[in-house]
Amino acid sequence: MPFLSNLDIFLFSLIAGLIVYWLIFRKKVEPIPEFKKLDAQTTRETSFIDKMKKTGKNIVVFYGSQTGTAEEFANRLAKDAHRYGMKGMSADPEEYDMSELSRLPEIENSLAIFCMATYGEGDPTDNSQDFYDWLQEGDADFTGVKYTVFALGNKTYEHYNAMGKYVDQRLAELGAQRIFDLGMGDDDGNLEEDFVSWREQFWPAVCEHFGVEATGEESSIRQYELKVHSDLNMNKIYTGELGRLKSFENQKPPFDSKNPFLAPVTVNRKLNKAGDRHLMHLELDITGSKIRYESGDHVAVYPINDSVIVNRIGEVLGVDLDTVISLNNLDEESNKKHPFPCPTTYRTALTHYLDITNPPRTNVLYELAQYATDPKEQENMRKMASSSPEGKALYQSWVLDSCRNILAILEDFPSLRPPIDHLCELLPRLQARYYSIASSSKVHPDSIHICAVVVEYETKTGRVNKGVATNWLKSKMPTDNGHKATVPMYIRKSQFRLPFKSSNPVIMIGPGTGIAPFMGFVQERSWLKEQGKEVGETVLYYGCRHKNEDFLYQEELDEFEKTGVLTALNVAFSRDQADKVYVQHLLKKNKEAVWRLVHTDNAHIYICGDARNMARDVQNAFYEIAEELGGLSRAQAVDYIKKLMTKGRYSQDVWS
Repeated sequence: MPFLSNLDIFLFSLIAGLIVYWLIFRKKVEPIPEFKKLDAQTTRETSFIDKMKKTGKNIVVFYGSQTGTAEEFANRLAKDAHRYGMKGMSADPEEYDMSELSRLPEIENSLAIFCMATYGEGDPTDNSQDFYDWLQEGDADFTGVKYTVFALGNKTYEHYNAMGKYVDQRLAELGAQRIFDLGMGDDDGNLEEDFVSWREQFWPAVCEHFGVEATGEESSIRQYELKVHSDLNMNKIYTGELGRLKSFENQKPPFDSKNPFLAPVTVNRKLNKAGDRHLMHLELDITGSKIRYESGDHVAVYPINDSVIVNRIGEVLGVDLDTVISLNNLDEESNKKHPFPCPTTYRTALTHYLDITNPPRTNVLYELAQYATDPKEQENMRKMASSSPEGKALYQSWVLDSCRNILAILEDFPSLRPPIDHLCELLPRLQARYYSIASSSKVHPDSIHICAVVVEYETKTGRVNKGVATNWLKSKMPTDNGHKATVPMYIRKSQFRLPFKSSNPVIMIGPGTGIAPFMGFVQERSWLKEQGKEVGETVLYYGCRHKNEDFLYQEELDEFEKTGVLTALNVAFSRDQADKVYVQHLLKKNKEAVWRLVHTDNAHIYICGDARNMARDVQNAFYEIAEELGGLSRAQAVDYIKKLMTKGRYSQDVWS
């Protein structure tokens, strides 16, 4: 008799089939908890009005922030409110339904404050793009809404504080009531002082408007409480990730500012042949990342701080930097649970998450002053944080002009020994650094090129300050003891684009590392030519100090000129002769050719590099050429260039 009958075999097969089916089916439904978790995030409360009512807040401070400063100012204003018997919250417009602004009058004595930074050529920051689009398209009725705006920008840029001015004007057009004048912050001057001066006049105006009095509470209020973890599983501790825990070990697209891609460095070479500077060319491998870029885009990289500074802070404060901690928001309703990813160690926070190299702002000095045991040092710190003219002058000279970072302040105020958790709460976040991409995706689809100069200088106190990102990038050699050196990065789209019609001529002006995007442009024009496309004149104006020292990409540019991709290569060597020669001098020297390209041939003009001097001098050169060869008055010449900008034929990618 067989060991198993046919029926047994049938039943056995059926059961086995069901088990297999169940296992497969179960595998399919496994991701559901993850999906639910994501869903919970997307259904997060988007009503800031409901949140304000629930938590008894009457002031909301929205921020449009690209580098964290506007967010920092918004947090300071929200914190200020309690001194005037009011309650404030800071809010990211990207996280809330901004059409609810019209409901603000439902809350008694309510006020909306906007800290709005301008990015690039008068653009909104990433997190305020949707709000900006909605304001432009919408026709909301903001009657009864009370507001004020503080704008953050840089005077050296053409569209100084464009975003702040627009929000201020648009809210008024939609019926809102401005209760205090637009504040203008200039990062080319002293942004901190501009903010402090504005804020000092703003709060008394608010008190007067709402008929409230300052409570006089000047005490420092902690926003986060410290929790020390002694027995936490190492897998639960952040080690530098920006969003998802373990996202650096287990990379998943899409990649963005919250989820950067770890790109291996395949090339890191010094570009200059001599001189005391270090100019470098790096190549990042993006194979398999699904990252796409266009010539003219920016690559953002997340650097880390120098371990020497981190260790020294730990030493000065007598702290074990490997202590595992969390800083938890005391306001349980806040969307921001921690100031940086937690749980983590002090070492990780100071290395990956906090800005320890920029001079601290006055609010940090104010909050830390209480920990100085020497009365003279405490008095000086309070003075620098005050709005008195001598206090402002002291902050300017002792902190800003002397480039003192937090470590220098701790070293020069020996009695100042704050608890490290309070210091970590106060320091701003370490920000991504943006570089113009020096390659074309048509030629290098799996590689992103960076061209940068290493920043290093001696301060008035005799200390050597090093640029965080450039020194960190300099150390990123393709293979480091057999390990691949990687850089956390993502792409930021830009408006800096080659003409849609390749037959349009282009004039590119980019001295120094301003050459970066034009390497991409020239590579792309070369590729277009190879595809048999008609390519217009391609003219480059480049400048450096000495032909034999820092003529970047000389061999490549000479080759592009030889093959006719570059119609004209004009190079200004500023220090190779007695009189300095810059790109604007060469433009004026070739004024007839320049004017023909611009006025007759529809050329597109591109400028990349220093905003403070070069971009302005180049613009003046174009005004002069338009006056002389176009027979225009200065006012008409200015208008002529403005019209080119409006048409997208005069583009700038500049920094200061």
